[in-house]
Amino acid sequence: MAAQRILFLVGDFVEDYEVMVPYQMLTMVGHHCDTVCPDKAAGDTVATAIHDFEGHQTYTEKPGHNFVLNTSFADVDPAQYDALVLPGGRAPEYLRLDERVLQLVRHFAEANKPIAAICHGPQILAAADVLAGKSCSCYPAVGPEVRCSRGTYVEASQTFDNAHTDGNLVTAPAWPAHPAWMRQFLELLGSQIQP
Repeated sequence: MAAQRILFLVGDFVEDYEVMVPYQMLTMVGHHCDTVCPDKAAGDTVATAIHDFEGHQTYTEKPGHNFVLNTSFADVDPAQYDALVLPGGRAPEYLRLDERVLQLVRHFAEANKPIAAICHGPQILAAADVLAGKSCSCYPAVGPEVRCSRGTYVEASQTFDNAHTDGNLVTAPAWPAHPAWMRQFLELLGSQIQP
């Protein structure tokens, strides 16, 4: 299958691994990936955070890298994209408050285009009201939002390395699921990796 255009929707304090690694993986296999953040332009950066599981009741947070945006949010026409990626971290909790973000997400859901969401990314899906009748994995603290939006919450494995596909939606609980999450997303995209 030909390279596809994939839109990454990010914001400050997006989870470092959940944006950097999938961006690199999807670019590596030949897809064109655009990264955007509301009210920011190409060349601007977003701060990332590194969340880790160190035996506490929830994850810990450390400063990550600055992630450079390559496209201006104002220039995005969702009709020009084949798929959407919603990384987690703390960014989704404020991105979901932006009606422009919700309209963009609704476009992908209504057009049945592939959507990959991980960790707290499904908060945006819940706010966009596109989870009704869908099953969705996410960070456990987001499970109540999935259920309140009439979706079915798929629990994380003990090691957070599971992913789940329901139609056009591929979701996972956290960055340890990258191999399963990206494998399922690449299958949904029809990507072929050849030696």
